Amino acid sequence: MGDLASAFQVESGWLSGARAVASDNCEPRPAGQSPQLLVIHNISLPPGRFGGDCIERFFCNRLDWDEHPYFDEIRGVRVSAHLLIRRTGEVLQFVSFDDRAWHAGVSCYANRDNCNDYSIGIELEGTDDTPYTDEQYRVLQAVTVALLQAYPEMSAEHIAGHCDIAPGRKTDPGPAFDWGRYRRGIAQLPGKEFC
Repeated sequence: MGDLASAFQVESGWLSGARAVASDNCEPRPAGQSPQLLVIHNISLPPGRFGGDCIERFFCNRLDWDEHPYFDEIRGVRVSAHLLIRRTGEVLQFVSFDDRAWHAGVSCYANRDNCNDYSIGIELEGTDDTPYTDEQYRVLQAVTVALLQAYPEMSAEHIAGHCDIAPGRKTDPGPAFDWGRYRRGIAQLPGKEFC
């Protein structure tokens, strides 16, 4: 686990160890705003199907809307996240952490609206009710520690699910996500004390 933790470092808004796939679905953060919240999501395209490059093409506005019947429901939608962690543990970065990705939508955390302004969004390839892989937990834990080290205004106390910042509208990462396992894994990694 220690080797994995050292594999990820944040340099100028980008995560070493991640494959960069730049998305246009972003914009500068509001002046003086830095990341203070980490939001965990899930995604699969088509729903329940893993692997392939549909998520990558969706975040980069290159999805063929006619490729699958479900894509009609999201036709023309423009979204992104900072990171995607595939079921294999591969990490893709779409947006610099210094910029505002379009992952949270209408949202509120600790009485502050517009979570995109001050958060980092991480998508896990998965569904609400499909267990996440060991590799996804290991990588998410290591990436979380790297982010906590890079952004001092962020703390382990300010990590939420999409369901927490958009209750009633979103349900991810769902009951399949083991928050206890995730938090215990962070606590075991060197780098930042977990509270």
